[in-house]
Amino acid sequence: MLEELIIRALCDTIPAEPVDALFLFGQTEDNQQAAFETAHQFLQSGRTDKVLCLGTEAMSGYPGFEVWKKEMVKLGIGTEQLIPVPPVPADTDLLHTLIEATSAVRFAKEQGYRSLAVTAAPFQQPRAFMTAITAALREYPQLYLYSLPGKAMPWQEEVVHSQGKLEDTRAGLIAGEMERIRCYHDRNDLISVKEALDYLNRRDKKKLGS
Repeated sequence: MLEELIIRALCDTIPAEPVDALFLFGQTEDNQQAAFETAHQFLQSGRTDKVLCLGTEAMSGYPGFEVWKKEMVKLGIGTEQLIPVPPVPADTDLLHTLIEATSAVRFAKEQGYRSLAVTAAPFQQPRAFMTAITAALREYPQLYLYSLPGKAMPWQEEVVHSQGKLEDTRAGLIAGEMERIRCYHDRNDLISVKEALDYLNRRDKKKLGS
């Protein structure tokens, strides 16, 4: 079942009609370009007109909203299209995937969004998408979430990841991501793979409101 979820996360079917926004999970400087280029292409395609990311200062390996805004503006993304998302909790002094996902889902609910695409580096995308689904089912189960993996970057390049503390090749980080899925489910930070697939099946049948 995990294999099905991974493939569907990396090859998701996003509707032709625009989604309300694209949320970028925080990445270290080594991996952020994967998110930036994907956001630029998605905006250019007309699939959304807003890009969301955490509105914090540099924290836990994430360079911070203002740094990311400057970098994305260099790619041609308009400042009016870049929207900071308040972190939950507001006084957090660290960031991790569940905090980011919860922050994005609550913001979407407050703004009245009905659909949201989410992007992380490809090696992190399955877990990030699963975490987004977890947050949606807990906070806003009517939200239609879609998976848009970041641009693939060289797999054998040594990078820093996981709150700026973990160093490995991008390929080497995959095993750790799979272990986190198991570990975080055991401590109730993640729903089960079965629950995530059930969400996707209901989403694809347009039955999230039922």
